Amino acid sequence: MTTENPVDKTFTHLDTQHNPSMVDVSEKAITKRTATARSIVVLTPEIIAQLTNGDIQTKKGAVFQTAIIAGTMGAKKTAELIPLCHPLGLDSCKFNIEVQGLEVIINCTCSLTAKTGVEMEALTGASIAALTVYDMCKAFSHDLVIKETKLMIKTGGKSDYKV
Repeated sequence: MTTENPVDKTFTHLDTQHNPSMVDVSEKAITKRTATARSIVVLTPEIIAQLTNGDIQTKKGAVFQTAIIAGTMGAKKTAELIPLCHPLGLDSCKFNIEVQGLEVIINCTCSLTAKTGVEMEALTGASIAALTVYDMCKAFSHDLVIKETKLMIKTGGKSDYKV
């Protein structure tokens, strides 16, 4: 994990008068940038028992396949959801979903070649996928928990990050 000195940090989305402002990336270099975010959804044993062939089938459809589509759509719309994010044309948005015990681990990896990073797109993609799993399983039980969403890896730009 990277360690950062909070004394050297400033909030980048505030201008000199402390008003909200989109970060000016006009002087930044265009580089390949990637980010992987993870969301974890905790299901009940009864829902996990419905797992067959790597997915859970519901009346609404295949849970994980639908979550991947929804997560991809969410990642592409990040700038519409997070006010100061730059609108980005993603080069790639990929998901890996695996079940470990009662946990559904959703990894979303986004990449592009641009002047700004894709952390928010990966976080949004993983979050929307987790919300979709919740939505599709809630008819079976409301004892579901979206346990966490966090950035796992970021490469490109000024600094890299890895949990």
